[in-house]
Amino acid sequence: MSLIHRRIGLLFAVFGGLLVFAGLKASWLGTVKATTLKHAATTQQVETLKVPARRGAILDRSGTELAVSEPADDVAVTPYLIKDPAATAKLLAPLLDKPEDELLRKLSRKDTGFVYLARHISAERGAELGKLKLEGLQLIPTSRRSYPRQQLASQVLGAVGIDGRGLSGLEYSRDSVLHGRDGTRRMTKDALQQAIAVRDTVPAVPGKDLRLTIDAAIQGKTEAVLGAVGQVYRPKGATAIVMDPRDGRILALANWPRVDANQPGAAPDYARQNRAVGFNYEPGSTFKPVTVAGALQEDVVGPKTKFELGDTIQVADRTIHNNEDEPGGIFTTEQILAQSNNVGTITIGQKLGAKRFSEWVTRLGFGKPTGVDLPGEERGQVLPLSKYSGSSMGNLPIGQGVSVTPMQIATM
Repeated sequence: MSLIHRRIGLLFAVFGGLLVFAGLKASWLGTVKATTLKHAATTQQVETLKVPARRGAILDRSGTELAVSEPADDVAVTPYLIKDPAATAKLLAPLLDKPEDELLRKLSRKDTGFVYLARHISAERGAELGKLKLEGLQLIPTSRRSYPRQQLASQVLGAVGIDGRGLSGLEYSRDSVLHGRDGTRRMTKDALQQAIAVRDTVPAVPGKDLRLTIDAAIQGKTEAVLGAVGQVYRPKGATAIVMDPRDGRILALANWPRVDANQPGAAPDYARQNRAVGFNYEPGSTFKPVTVAGALQEDVVGPKTKFELGDTIQVADRTIHNNEDEPGGIFTTEQILAQSNNVGTITIGQKLGAKRFSEWVTRLGFGKPTGVDLPGEERGQVLPLSKYSGSSMGNLPIGQGVSVTPMQIATM
């Protein structure tokens, strides 16, 4: 056999060996590794995404929008498709309003094929990013919460988290109504991770709107007045409630300091509190109507009943003075209440008696939530009759030794 024939035979043997190896490799991949490879291919080519439901709006009683959802985009990236992470980070930083080094870290990750660069950017900004046609960059349609009146009733409205769920206020307590039902989207991508087919497998169901009894005009005026008071006296916090006495509807519920609902994180924790329902305090003279109302209802006194009062009164081991040491004299029930007379109110409370006084405290809603449609309501603290001491009817009738919320006083 000539040298040429031997070389040809050797070449055929090599090719034959390669074909046998390729066949065995293909068989191995098609059988032993088939499930794993199929899963990997599906993972890389098919992605299932959650489609957030459009959140319902919150409206005032006349339909003015206080909280709305507007179109937005989440920005994600497939890091291994980014050819120049440094240049891409520099390009995206001003568009996403993110630090360049933060974006570079995300774009350079090798441990994952999916990274969020930004969440809930405006649809307009998303359109600008789409025009760049960057390989590996993904825009995922979503929506973001916006508060067009900014600070108006912000503590009442509350806030929504990055996942679209309510975190505080009405956004939290009425989340099941506002949120709706999220859908599912199946996205098939090409080798460059660009979408080539999109199908909503489960359609999203939008949330329902929530209409409040609050009147935006009255709310704005109330917040302005409360803000002026806050500027003068500089308390840590203040609250004001405007209620229709005919049916108990809340027309305004203001808190100070004001908080921008679009940037709640910029305000301290105490400012974000809805003090109308979440703040306990000793009511003092604002509690005196409880004592007088109970006595009137029980026919213990009438509006014109006269009392001869001193400027102090002794109850057990306590001596109670009138405010600013006002002198005693002859007072009617009407005058006692109008002038917030300590001695007169305690005298009426003693005529009513501890048992009936305690019953009226409970009957008028103290020591329990009012049931107002707001989250985080405190119940206050009321001393039970069994724990009254000899001096209790000297301090309780004038609002000392009890704690209430502003909402309890308003509804009383």
